[in-house]
Amino acid sequence: MRLIRLQAVIRKEFYHLIRDYRSLYLAFALPLILIILFGYALSLDVNHVETVIIDYDKTEVSRDFVRKLSSSPYFRVSGYLPSTKDAMDYLDNGRTAAVVVIPPGFMKTIRAERAAGLQIIIDGSDPNFAGIVRSYMTAVTEQYNVRLLLNFLNRQGMEKIHPPVDGRIRIWFNEDLESRNFIVPGIIAIIIMIVGALLTSLIIAREYENGTMETIKSLPVRAGELYLGKAFPYFFIALTDVLVAMILGQVLFGVVMKGNFWLMLAATSLYLFVAISLGLFISIATKSQMIANQLAILTTYLPSLLLSNFVFPISNMPDFLQYVTYLVPARYYIDILVGIYLRNTGFSYLWPSMAVLIAFFMVISLLNYRLLKKEGL
Repeated sequence: MRLIRLQAVIRKEFYHLIRDYRSLYLAFALPLILIILFGYALSLDVNHVETVIIDYDKTEVSRDFVRKLSSSPYFRVSGYLPSTKDAMDYLDNGRTAAVVVIPPGFMKTIRAERAAGLQIIIDGSDPNFAGIVRSYMTAVTEQYNVRLLLNFLNRQGMEKIHPPVDGRIRIWFNEDLESRNFIVPGIIAIIIMIVGALLTSLIIAREYENGTMETIKSLPVRAGELYLGKAFPYFFIALTDVLVAMILGQVLFGVVMKGNFWLMLAATSLYLFVAISLGLFISIATKSQMIANQLAILTTYLPSLLLSNFVFPISNMPDFLQYVTYLVPARYYIDILVGIYLRNTGFSYLWPSMAVLIAFFMVISLLNYRLLKKEGL
């Protein structure tokens, strides 16, 4: 391998990128749009759930329960309705997510020291959302029950009852339970796949379609020189995008990396090598830009988004898909991102994931080299 030939291939690829405004748009504009959209729009938090109240009792106790509900940050009481028929219309039209029906005689039943029924209707169109809302409703109801019980004991002159189990919960790594602290780092993995795999899946195929591959074969360029020369510009662009995404994550969303920056840079570079190698492999194997683009989306971008533990937990997937995720490089990079960004873990904890990425890179690079040698390079 000669440095002068490698420099010539790199320079030629940079010139092509500068002339091709569409590639530059995908390389710079799209990642910025993604991090802004994902950071602001994609949230797994459930807050301010639209709730309407039907209060048939209209007593101080029923109003006290509503005040307890509305004081919670998870619910927003948006109105009072006269009947359940109106509430059904609200649910059908999607104007509310929860309905609380307080029956007549609610206060009298409680004052008589009997269990008072309370109807809560939740829109279950989204089962995950409905399950979270149900748990919130249960927590609010239980807290209100404890409050009523303490008031009853005070009236009876009895001592305060201490529960036998006092669970003191501490949240580590993401103390505020903000989903953006996990989502913003995860976007970096998606950005790398867009720039590293989707764009590089077109570069060798473009040479075949334009008829310039035969010219390249006639030049004194080795397979390794062509491989590295084609990969280097996209590695540089993708690494720039990652640094910009890290800065935007801190400035716009307050997501600060807790771990070592240089370890993050090393792991990112390793994942970039894997992504670019995947894109080049698809490009060499298909020799068609259209097929390469579609195949890259199916085999790199979508698995990175869906099967990497980024949006959907792997533990909730069927057993078959859980085994498939071991073939998705983004799974290991997401583990590294979580360790560096949230847990502040070092190399001693992250080396298994990095070792897998190294294995991915070596295997794919060897396949690329053999494919290029078969082409006569």
